[in-house]
Amino acid sequence: MFQDFTASTRPEDGPPRLAALRAQIAKVGLDGFLVPRADAHQGEYVADCDARLAWVTGFTGSAGFAAVLPDVAGVFVDGRYRVQVRAQVADVFTPVDWPEVQLAEWLRSALPQGGKVGFDPWLHTGREIATLETALGGSGVELVPSNNLVDAIWTDRPAPPAAPITIFPDDIAGRTAAEKRAACAEALRDAGHGAAVLTLPDGICWLLNIRGSDIARNPVVQANAILFDDGTLRLFLDDARLTPDLRAHLGPQVHTAPPSSFPAALEGLEGTVRLDTASAPHAISEILQDAGVDIAAERDPTVLPKARKTDAEIAATGTAHLRDAVAMARFLHWFDETAPTGTLTEIDVAKQLESFRRDTGALKELSFDTIAGAGPNGAIVHYRVTEQTNAQVVPGQLFLIDSGGQYEDGTTDITRTLPVGTVGDEERECFTLVLQGMIAVHRTRFPKGVAGQHLDALARAPLWSTGRDYDHGTGHGVGVYLNVHEGPQGLSRRSDVPLEPGMIVSNEPGYYREGAFGIRIENLIYVVDAPEGADPHRKMFGFETLTFAPIDRRLIVTERLCVAERDWLNTYHADVLARVTPLLQAGGYTATAAWLKAACAPI
Repeated sequence: MFQDFTASTRPEDGPPRLAALRAQIAKVGLDGFLVPRADAHQGEYVADCDARLAWVTGFTGSAGFAAVLPDVAGVFVDGRYRVQVRAQVADVFTPVDWPEVQLAEWLRSALPQGGKVGFDPWLHTGREIATLETALGGSGVELVPSNNLVDAIWTDRPAPPAAPITIFPDDIAGRTAAEKRAACAEALRDAGHGAAVLTLPDGICWLLNIRGSDIARNPVVQANAILFDDGTLRLFLDDARLTPDLRAHLGPQVHTAPPSSFPAALEGLEGTVRLDTASAPHAISEILQDAGVDIAAERDPTVLPKARKTDAEIAATGTAHLRDAVAMARFLHWFDETAPTGTLTEIDVAKQLESFRRDTGALKELSFDTIAGAGPNGAIVHYRVTEQTNAQVVPGQLFLIDSGGQYEDGTTDITRTLPVGTVGDEERECFTLVLQGMIAVHRTRFPKGVAGQHLDALARAPLWSTGRDYDHGTGHGVGVYLNVHEGPQGLSRRSDVPLEPGMIVSNEPGYYREGAFGIRIENLIYVVDAPEGADPHRKMFGFETLTFAPIDRRLIVTERLCVAERDWLNTYHADVLARVTPLLQAGGYTATAAWLKAACAPI
């Protein structure tokens, strides 16, 4: 199986590792050290060798950081992880609610006399450090670039990844790598930039039509690159990873060099160089500045073209989602019959869903570790079941299952909340409110220029009306056989990038009652041109659906839905039935086809 269920950290390891880190901090004459979750590529997921935050603290969430001082070690996490962090870290660490509490504010309070706080300049972005230095102005707290002090004490640190690299088909991408390089180079010329430094692995993989497996769940190759305004590219990658087929695919305009030569190559750049200071390491900014290179601090040129999916990518990912829909239908049927017996555990459920995806014969990886939370565990937004936390699936509970697959033609991500037998009135009321918010986003039309931050409130409004909310964004961008969390588009208060046709986002409002239950319903959708409205001069967009799986009608308080909401749900279920039933029948899953017909019956 792709997913294992062993706990990768133990709270009891934290105190001795914290003590060792503090000794190292004192040894080099510092008063503190920052330990981010991120690696040098600022990815959400990191290789084992880069999991420094988890190694020191025990916290394994996909976002957060620690600030280690002589007398306090703060672990900063957002609303998704506040339950999780308390379970994973020892009491020598202090969880800090972030972003409500900002790091600069916390450092000012914890170091009232000032002090020197070290950081690894390859693990923090240029924008991050500049913002923090500004916020610390006049405090006496100084940020000091340093060698990584965690690495100095991590004696059994795993080796860096070096997995095989594969070629991504042009017919799925919709454009050749040469066409993509030419388009991005043209954008550089138009802006007067001679080159762009690329540090995002998914951007480099998209640009070159390659994929890898350097990071679990994300089919990327960890590398840096420099794209020049004539379309040539310098790729910093170990020579041993370059097979003859890969060299032929890259072509003569892509020149490779060892990763160790990257700093020297930066120093040799001339003219104006584009650098995305929101994602590139602070160290790169410093190298370029010291070399006298003129930096244009602008977005990575691959980010927006990658987000605007081609027609071929949309068609391919639609195929992947229908394949995944068969696995989900089989799973939901199995769960409906088996869960009420009380014999299942969370691990049983996660394993069974992965087995149904494997049965497709096309699964390359999971798109993330399956979130399978029974009852109270469903309230942990990014819960990862382990052998230590594995809970029984008990009748009367809600069960939250958030999962996805990586297929060569697409990346899937779907959440369903399921009843185990009969559940309470409050659970059904909250589920209905979440569903209403999800439907509101699906149904909306919006003018050109609208960003995710403008639509986020649609999903929350039904919950807000009853004094409820959730502490995560409503949706994130999704790649095509790339990262399941992809920027810059999204549906959240922070998403200020206008939505454009071809952009894929998730639509996943939720509600969580700590210690009791969690609810989330998620479909993937993509932006399309909407029919012309009353004002023919105003361009309008809407959403089309990629995810086709029934939403459990037993959890809906039907009388709370308006006519338009009922119509949407009935139309959606009719669409699920029409698209998925023939695939089930073709696979010989006739019992599941019969189950699906009942599950999709109109309300």
